[in-house]
Amino acid sequence: MENVEEKLARLPASPGVYIMKDRAGAVLYIGKAKSLRSRVRSYFRETGDGRYAVRFLASRAEEIDWIVTSTEKEALLLEDTLLKQHKPRYNIQLKDSKTYVSIKITVQERFPRILVTRQVRKDGARYFGPYISSADVRETIKLIRGIFRLCVCSESVFRNRSRPCLDYQIGLCSAPAVGLISEEAYRDHVAGAIMFLEGKNRELVHDLKSRMKEAAAALDFEKAARLRDSLRAIDEMLEAQKVVSHTPVDRDVLAINREADRLIIQTLSVRGGRLVGTSPYFFEDSGMPDVEVLSSFVAEFYKGERHIPDEVIVPVLLDDADVLEEWLRDKRGRKAEVIFPERGDRCRLLEMAQANAAESMRKKISTDAGRADVLEELKTRLRLGRLPQYIEAFDISNIGGELAVGAMVRFSNGLPDKGSYRLYRIKGIEGPDDYAMMNQVIGRRYRMEGAVATAGGADGADDKTGSAGGKGETPSMPDLILIDGGKGQLNMALRALEDLGIKGVDVRALAKERDDKPISRYPGRGAKAKGERVFIPNVKDPVLLREGSAADLLVRRVRDEVHRFAVTYHRRLRSKAITSILDSVPGVGPKKRKALFERFGDLAGITGATVEELMEAAGVSEATALEIKSLKPAG
Repeated sequence: MENVEEKLARLPASPGVYIMKDRAGAVLYIGKAKSLRSRVRSYFRETGDGRYAVRFLASRAEEIDWIVTSTEKEALLLEDTLLKQHKPRYNIQLKDSKTYVSIKITVQERFPRILVTRQVRKDGARYFGPYISSADVRETIKLIRGIFRLCVCSESVFRNRSRPCLDYQIGLCSAPAVGLISEEAYRDHVAGAIMFLEGKNRELVHDLKSRMKEAAAALDFEKAARLRDSLRAIDEMLEAQKVVSHTPVDRDVLAINREADRLIIQTLSVRGGRLVGTSPYFFEDSGMPDVEVLSSFVAEFYKGERHIPDEVIVPVLLDDADVLEEWLRDKRGRKAEVIFPERGDRCRLLEMAQANAAESMRKKISTDAGRADVLEELKTRLRLGRLPQYIEAFDISNIGGELAVGAMVRFSNGLPDKGSYRLYRIKGIEGPDDYAMMNQVIGRRYRMEGAVATAGGADGADDKTGSAGGKGETPSMPDLILIDGGKGQLNMALRALEDLGIKGVDVRALAKERDDKPISRYPGRGAKAKGERVFIPNVKDPVLLREGSAADLLVRRVRDEVHRFAVTYHRRLRSKAITSILDSVPGVGPKKRKALFERFGDLAGITGATVEELMEAAGVSEATALEIKSLKPAG
């Protein structure tokens, strides 16, 4: 602590950012302050309050650096830059805006579609959002389609459809592609959906009632009945959105709850006085004061394209509320307030948020206990040496050895840890040799001093992380390595680990039973079915996975996830290879390539088309069409 104490004595009373590091120089925590001297010294005062933050910083922080800024707002912006650069473990870290989703209505098209998208473009479409939960957005779209019956199929499918789709049969589409609704009538449906998404529910209900009366007066009882059903559905949706305030303003309400080493921040989203959503955000509790945690959360929460409301209600008085308000106002383009309420509707909303935070924490603890039971059962089922808190699974994807890739996914306490996923391009192996490929991938994943994991080892430049596409923090060694395959793949993985000098890690292989060797799941009943087996080193008989077992379901989930990840990467490489092949044909540019794929789907469809069809679809010459037909897809 001598070095820390020396630096504490030299801290300036200026705004700025402080950086706390451990003995190895790793960044532990980054914070901003109105006064660096006051804020940083507060962590090290011997007040006897027993706060965990005091003990944590005193025991771990061996180095403190700081950067002085001219204003608090500059400190806020600098903190954001440093957080992106260092990603310290004990800071509040939310996913960035690329995870948000929006609802898109393609109003520029003759028959607009309603879609989920993560990209907002200046393409003439109407966008609504962004929203936090993609699952909630998809459910909303399903409800909207049930009322307004908008289509979702792509332009190429729309042009080539000759009969109504399944969505028409179940009441989610009005089938404009086959002429079962006029363009004018379809536009009325689109206008209703837009009004609903804009929150103009009173106007929408009034409009639908007027149209229903007009249809009934014209004796068009079928249309009147459809409008009546739409009104009922809208009433049910509006009823679900509870009125929590008579003040028609947009508010986000934040509450905080701590228990053991867990910390939760609960948000309530109020739009126009109606409660439209609530979301919990869980973090590891570093023990930092509520004031600092919530200030950091607000700065993280409203980065990117997230909607900024009129008011952000917080449960404690934030030291830098005025700075956050200025930053939010600059992003929003109009007034936004950060408020610690003392009475009235805002206090009632805050109590509601705090009650939801307590309930979310209770559910979280209960769920974690359930996952622990599942991991304990899995340990027993697969004869593991320790609890499989960290599982890494591997799979190979290739077609005839072409464009072969490997994939690794990591599960932490039964949940996917997508930031630790890895992708590998297979190198130097000819033909479909899955054993050699698995050996290579295992070696590249765990090659470093025979015990410490590395993301790609010496070949890391060609390996990719799963969620961000770049280098992430190298995950530690897992408790269980799961291989997709049988005894051969299992032995290859064991040999690769042995070559690296790695010991003490359980390895298992999961394979489906062959068609020619069915397993009787119910001896004596004559029932036979293919099964899934887990092979264990030096054990003759594999473990047959059971239906209904939570532990066995986790094994299948891990296997399915790594298979999905590998196949998706392989398809992406094949798609790039096919695109490259088409680009090699003179006279075929991006627009003509897009037209070909929209019309024929893939390279096989393109090369299988007639010369006349190719000329009509892409506007190419006969010579170019003949050259396109001669192409062969890679892989």
